[in-house]
Amino acid sequence: LWLGVADDRLDLMYSRIGLIIAMTHIQLPFTLLPIYSIMRTIQPSQMKAAYSLGAKPFTAFRRVYLPQVFPGVMAGCLLTFILCLGYYITPALIGGASDQLISNFIASYVNVELNWEMAAALSFILLVFTLALFGIFARILGLDRLKLV
Repeated sequence: LWLGVADDRLDLMYSRIGLIIAMTHIQLPFTLLPIYSIMRTIQPSQMKAAYSLGAKPFTAFRRVYLPQVFPGVMAGCLLTFILCLGYYITPALIGGASDQLISNFIASYVNVELNWEMAAALSFILLVFTLALFGIFARILGLDRLKLV
């Protein structure tokens, strides 16, 4: 308000934007910590070597630094995605009844409607989607490149 960005207060409760802000706030450490751990392992001398060989800063970043940080970025994104799959309390409280995620529907079918078949079908769809995403992750990154540090 006092910055002049908005004329009125933002409606963050029971809205999609409020839900995205809340989930981002909760999940940000799970995304940043794998990226940070990878960034700490990169030697500064590699960037200096790229500069000494005539690379401009953006080219050195794109060709030297980014390929080494990419596994950490992918791991952080995958970890955050998998953790967000099980969220059903935060969307129920902040998103309200009109803004539900698939985990809310699964919980509703199991606990309220007692429709086990629909809950199993939604769970299977969620499992297939998660395994497909993990397969894409493994294909792009290669599981042989993963190291436990």
